[in-house]
This record gives sequence, C-alpha cells and structure tokens, in this order.
Amino acid sequence: MKPDKIKLRKDGKSLELSFPGAEAQALSAEMLRVHSPSAEVKGHGPGQEVLQWGKLNVAITAIERSGNYAIRLTFDDGHDTGIYSWDYLYDLCVNAERHWQVYLDKLQQAGKTRDPQVQVVKFMEP
Repeated sequence: MKPDKIKLRKDGKSLELSFPGAEAQALSAEMLRVHSPSAEVKGHGPGQEVLQWGKLNVAITAIERSGNYAIRLTFDDGHDTGIYSWDYLYDLCVNAERHWQVYLDKLQQAGKTRDPQVQVVKFMEP
C-alpha cells in the first residue's frame, strides 16, 4: 500500500506517514534506523541480524524516492543503504508498538542501550 503523504520533521527526528484509510503515524528516526531493511542491519539471512544500539539521537537528513515502491533514507550517522518499501513502512506503522518492544527486549538481553553516552555495566554475582 502506497502512502498518501510523507512528511519529515524539520529536525529530522521523525517521519509522518499517511496511508489510505488510516490515521497518520509518526515513526521516530531512531525506530526507522534500528529497523533499517538494509543488509547491514538485517544481514543476508536469518540469524545474521546486527543489533543497532546507541541510536537515540539519530536524525534523518535526506529522503530519496526509489522507483514507485520505496524510499531510501539517509541518517546523520552515515547510514544510507536501507530501501524502505511501502509495505515495510506500512508494517512498521501498524505494528510499531510490537516492533519497538521486541527491539527494547533485544537491547536489554544484549546489555546495550539506546543512548550512545551510556554504557551498561553488569555485575557478576559470586
């Protein structure tokens, strides 16, 4: 499903998408960055995903159309290889809470944080 409208906030911190028959949904730049459909993030097959962390302050610096089916986002951390299809963006919008919770759970399991200035220290019990 192709969006009716795509709006990038001036600060680059969120992208608002409107799909036919649905309310507009804002996705944070962080959400889009950590769920990039690129091989760098998703890997080349199951089990090859690379957990993205420390992306709390990331911003989108550019949007480029990719044919009639997707957009390519450029982020201020240099990432620019993800091609976000309309279907993928729709799924991120509709299932945002679930996708975000899965991401937060993976961060916790890995001992990582969203904030690049914070390091998690785990103490081993004797």
